[in-house]
Amino acid sequence: MARSLIAALETLGARVDLASALRTRDGKGDAEIQADLIAQANAQIPQIIAQGKAANWQAWITYHTYYKAPDLIGPSVAQSLGIPYLSIEATRARKRLGGAWDRFARAAEQACDAADVVFYLTERDSKALRDYAPPAQKHILLKPFLNRDDLPPRAEGSHLLAVGMMRAAAKLPSYQLIAETLALMPDDTRLEIAGDGPARALVELAMAPFADRVTFLGALSAQKLEQAYQRSGALIWPGVDEAFGLTYLEAQAHGLAVIAQDRPGVRDVLYPRDYPKVEEGAAGLAALAASPAPSPDDIRAHIRQYHLRPATAETLRLGLEMVGVK
Repeated sequence: MARSLIAALETLGARVDLASALRTRDGKGDAEIQADLIAQANAQIPQIIAQGKAANWQAWITYHTYYKAPDLIGPSVAQSLGIPYLSIEATRARKRLGGAWDRFARAAEQACDAADVVFYLTERDSKALRDYAPPAQKHILLKPFLNRDDLPPRAEGSHLLAVGMMRAAAKLPSYQLIAETLALMPDDTRLEIAGDGPARALVELAMAPFADRVTFLGALSAQKLEQAYQRSGALIWPGVDEAFGLTYLEAQAHGLAVIAQDRPGVRDVLYPRDYPKVEEGAAGLAALAASPAPSPDDIRAHIRQYHLRPATAETLRLGLEMVGVK
């Protein structure tokens, strides 16, 4: 995602410098790790300020600061250089204050407070950002996007496709819902599954009753995955615990209708239509699959308008212009 954002900024003619390669993530909630990373960040700040002065930086942009990986550098550098500080997909988690990630959660809150502009990717993210924002802070919806300027070939198939890593957290519940949905669909419904991972045996177990109708493709290269989309008729992925899911955008770029639940985050990247509520379970997904699908051309037009790199570049331009960067 960060590389895609750099590409979008370069579309505007901007020069993008990577200021630091320090990885600030603490996935365990370890106070010693946090203290060490804060010290490493502080040690880098003077050199980065000098680099920014020499390069005449016009703005600082940080992607995805949150309580496990806060921006420990950007706010100080931006303040020292007197340049705007912009944040993309920042999140606030005040419930983490006082816990195992206390120092990092406080640093993430401080980074959010320091931002002149915050780009949020989903409506779900925007609530806490707005609730605790300083008065002058600006908030802009930056829709999740594909790092491409044009659409791929249109899909021409008829079977279902599922695309997702196979891990117990988040992904396995979606696979289990897909299996429950298959049980409610016509016997000639066929499914291809692209993906692999440590929970593959559990996914195979869930799909065992439909062994003659399900094909496992394994992990695919980007080119092979495009081919899988192109020969399919619809994407099925319920979206349990998904932040939003680029898979939905990839499938819809080919014109595929999506069989998913109406979930926060997920709904932000789906072609606008009625999707079943979570409580409808497999029956809701099966009903959606049986209903008339939107036109593939309409789906592709929606992706082209809102979810490709040119649209993202224009949104970034708007945010930069708001803080005086042309």
